[in-house]
Order: sequence, then C-alpha cells, then structure tokens
Amino acid sequence: MAMNDSVNILNSAYLAVEYIDSFLPDNPLQQPFKNAWNYMLDNYTKFQIATWGSLIVHEVAYFLLCVPGFIFQFIPYMQKYKIQQDKPETWEKQWKCFKTLLFNHFFIQLPLICGTYYFTEYFNIPYGWEEMPRWYVLVAQCFGCAVIEDAWHYFLHRLLHHKRIYKYIHKVHHEFVSPFGMQAEYAHPLETLILGTGFFIGIVVFCNHMVLLWAWVICRLMETIDVHSGYDVPLNPLHLVPFYAGARFHDFHHMNFIGNYASTFTWWDRLFGTDSQFIAYQEKEKKKQCITKK
Repeated sequence: MAMNDSVNILNSAYLAVEYIDSFLPDNPLQQPFKNAWNYMLDNYTKFQIATWGSLIVHEVAYFLLCVPGFIFQFIPYMQKYKIQQDKPETWEKQWKCFKTLLFNHFFIQLPLICGTYYFTEYFNIPYGWEEMPRWYVLVAQCFGCAVIEDAWHYFLHRLLHHKRIYKYIHKVHHEFVSPFGMQAEYAHPLETLILGTGFFIGIVVFCNHMVLLWAWVICRLMETIDVHSGYDVPLNPLHLVPFYAGARFHDFHHMNFIGNYASTFTWWDRLFGTDSQFIAYQEKEKKKQCITKK
C-alpha cells in the first residue's frame, strides 16, 4: 500500500512538472544541441562517444570550472570573499597540483572511463536523441546521484581520516590547508578509486541514457570545485540547492582536518554531530562581527 502511494506521488509530481514545462517558452539552445548531438551520433561510434567523449567532457568541464577561482586570485576586490585570507595561492602549489591532476586523470580515471562503453552496452543504455530524458528528469536524476554519492563520501571519507589510515592515503589531499578549485581532484590514486566509486553508484541506479553520464559528471565537478574554491562568493546559485554545504563548510574541514566529512549536503554531519566544531566556529565568527560593528 505504501509503495503504491509513493508511486502515485511520484507520478503526480512528474505530471505536474510536465504540465508546467508545457507553458515554458522553447529553449533556443535545444535545436542547436539536437543538431550537434545527431551529428555526433552520425560521425562517431558508440565506443568513441562513450570513451573519448566522456574524457573530453570531464577535462573541459573540470578546467573551465576552475577558471573563475583561478582568476579571483588576481582581482583585489575578490579577496574579501576568500575564506582563508592569510593563505594565498602560490604558483608552486598550483603547478604541483596540476601535474598530479594530469597523472590521476590519464592514468587512473581514463582506464575507468574506458569501461563506459561496455557499461552502456551491458545495460542497453540508449544514445539516441528521441530516447533522451527531459531536462527536469535529468535534474531529478542528478540530484538522486548526488544524494547517493554524498552518503558514500561521508562514511568513506570519515574512514580515511582514521588515525591508522590517514597518513597513507588521505593525507595527500590535505597537503593544501587552504584549498583552491583545481585541487578538488588532487588526491592519492587509491583515494581517487575509493571515493570515486560513489560517483558510479548513482549511475548504476538511475542511468537511462548516455546524456545522464555527462550531466552528472558536470554537476559533480561543479559542486566539488565550488566547495574547494576557497571563496565564499555571494549570490552563488548552488546555494539554492537544499542543504547544500558550500565552500565555507568544506574549507573548515581543510583548516582543521576533522569534521564536515560530507561532499555535498550537510545532513550526515548534522545527524552524527561531526559538524559541531564548525557550528561553534560560526557562532564565534558572528560574535566577532557583532563586536566589530559596534
């Protein structure tokens, strides 16, 4: 009975969103996107799309999303939004980070990406334009993937901070006490595999089209680069996401090496009390600001 009620609620929600969508104006980018997608299907094999297309999407999205944070360090006005203002980025750190990223991307992640084609073939994942889900379905699926990945990340990330394990794996990621966007995937190869597994679980659960793989890659990169940016910029659209953790939340983790273990949302840390130090820190900061204003 409860299952039927849940299904009915989901169906009603889907129909409601579909009804609202019918009143929205046509997306001017839809036709160019359709033309580009069909051109890709006509000129490349599924293996090429799944493998090299996925690599290109990851690399282009990753480094493009890093650009704003990289530019901020040269703009004096933006420094008031930097969370750890006493720890500026240096060329030495950024170059070291970039070299490690290239190794991880091409020697750890690329071999995993090479399995994408076989995954889509095994589960009969379609590539065609006609089978592509509507935008609101993609948004819901990406949110579902984020919820699953966040749960995996919280518990495995917390485990990697165990005193018997930390120095062998996760310590690499914490070489930067003050994080910057490009450092989001700076990690030990084993950590890339362990925490990266959470990314694929949602895909196995929700994937019904090749486009979800790419949409989820972009969403995940957008989130992880934002929380590692080191800047708490106002009017950040990601703050509209319910229970979104954000840069200040994760920056505190890098400052203190403890607590705030979740990747995207705050509920696991709130549930297990691992955000208590962060909450106390925020209260102290608010008191300081009040005293300064007086």
